[in-house]
Amino acid sequence: MSLAETLRDEGGLLAAALAPDAPPDGDGSYASVLAAIREGYEQHYGQGRVLRTDDRDLALLAGDRLYALGLALLAERGDLQAVAVLADLISECASAHAEDDAARADAAWSRATTALRGAD
Repeated sequence: MSLAETLRDEGGLLAAALAPDAPPDGDGSYASVLAAIREGYEQHYGQGRVLRTDDRDLALLAGDRLYALGLALLAERGDLQAVAVLADLISECASAHAEDDAARADAAWSRATTALRGAD
């Protein structure tokens, strides 16, 4: 199930904020996990592609919800190594943005997606 479908099924404020042109999640068994984590990241630090809102508070809460969703999807699989990779990614991105170092956040994303693609 895609991230947009999952959020639509959950209903509520996030379902109401779904973009009509939300992109597909991509390929691979970790695609939905990465889609949730990436969208959470974008809700915190950029412009979301799956959810669109001008309400900054809703965007931050949505980001937190999406981080939790991605990590929960991994935990259900029992892939604790991947949970650690993504937890480190979230932490590294928060630190990079606090220090206004977007390049460091981009590098963290590259390392994490490479690690997860290797696990696919």
